[in-house]
Amino acid sequence: MQQYQKKTLIIAVRLALDTDGFEYKKWGGVQRCKQGDWLVNNQGDVYTVDADTFQTTYREVSPGRYKKSAPVWAEQADKGGVIQTKEGSTAYNAGDYLVYNDSARKDGYAVKSTAFHSMYEPFEG
Repeated sequence: MQQYQKKTLIIAVRLALDTDGFEYKKWGGVQRCKQGDWLVNNQGDVYTVDADTFQTTYREVSPGRYKKSAPVWAEQADKGGVIQTKEGSTAYNAGDYLVYNDSARKDGYAVKSTAFHSMYEPFEG
């Protein structure tokens, strides 16, 4: 696995409402959003991010705009499968990237190869 850093900004709003959250279908599975999670627009791709993950990995650069400040660990998948995420599950194909918010392969997600290369670059610590 190699370390990478995100080079693009996102737009995000915290779901700071009195709600039980909601479910939605994305990435070949059902995703679950809880009160306090974040609704993200990542270059037109809209999804939610767990509140704890967002707090520890993103920083605000201007109102409503955030940059992922923590590095990730990623590897290219040699075959397809499904990865469990904090929000649900994501199906992936061979060649897609499995991305983790820590080196122990926890808090992971999958990203299509073309999207991965447009959003991430090798980490330069």
